[in-house]
Amino acid sequence: MTIEERIESIVKILDEKKAEEIEVFNLDNADYIADRVVIANSLNPKHTQALFDHLKEELRPKGETFLHSDVSDEWIVADLGDILIHIMIPEYRQRYSLETFLSELVENQQKNKEA
Repeated sequence: MTIEERIESIVKILDEKKAEEIEVFNLDNADYIADRVVIANSLNPKHTQALFDHLKEELRPKGETFLHSDVSDEWIVADLGDILIHIMIPEYRQRYSLETFLSELVENQQKNKEA
């Protein structure tokens, strides 16, 4: 499976299980630890864990390996090597503003390409 097909599977699972505001960042040429980052909102702490459980159940049979995960009720980070998945309650997403950080990486990547 290509990375794009893998991302499609992840987004589909999250969407079907009622995750909100799902965003994917392509960091192929950025100086970052992953090529893609997926961020999604959960509805509440129990939903955060349920989304993560669904991802593991549905992706492992497709050959995905979860290398590491950092789990709390409010925020889960799953490391698939070249893909990082962040699932968090909206308050955490707003507080930590990962989109701003990742958007700046993408913007710098584009500036460096043009230079």
